[in-house]
Amino acid sequence: MRRSLIVGLLGLMTAVLIGIAGVVFIPRWFAPATVEVPRAADPAAGETTGRIRASLFYVAEDGLRLTAVDADVPYGASPADQARSLVEAQLQPAPPPLAQSIAEGTKVRQVFVAEDGTAFVDLSKEAVANHRGGSLDELFAVYAIVNAVTVNLPAVKGVQILVDGQEVETLAGHVDLRHPLTRNMRWVGSAGASATTEEQAGATPEPVKTPQP
Repeated sequence: MRRSLIVGLLGLMTAVLIGIAGVVFIPRWFAPATVEVPRAADPAAGETTGRIRASLFYVAEDGLRLTAVDADVPYGASPADQARSLVEAQLQPAPPPLAQSIAEGTKVRQVFVAEDGTAFVDLSKEAVANHRGGSLDELFAVYAIVNAVTVNLPAVKGVQILVDGQEVETLAGHVDLRHPLTRNMRWVGSAGASATTEEQAGATPEPVKTPQP
């Protein structure tokens, strides 16, 4: 009788152990393999990729107007990043036979975009030091930058150009830079257009007069 009881208990224990093994191990044998998938890098944390189609502005072959040129420009994740990308692209050499209006050696130091939609573009000192002078040349240099940002970036309503981190009155004595400038396509002609001397003379801005002490 005792032997039968012991045998019965052993059988019951064996059955319990087999049941536990079935619950724990059998699902693992038949379950699909688990692979740890690495997380994708955060695009905002790494280098931005992609490009946008933008209009850049260079001096026409006749030297009397700006001409818009389509170009691929790196995409910027924020308005400030995109504005900087546009200005850096605008500073690149012009495609022949067009000419670059901005002084050679000019670089972008910083770009900020305020909540009111004003972009502050801080250029290196070469923008002034290497400028060749002339009211029309200065006008083209200023509006190549202003238009490149405002035409391609609707979030920006105006651009104020700084030089070496400071507000400046002008680049070469003609165009007032003491306040933000809005887009101005008056100086941009079509590829086949040619501005007349009278039109240019009538549109040339007056020099900024500095008060005498």
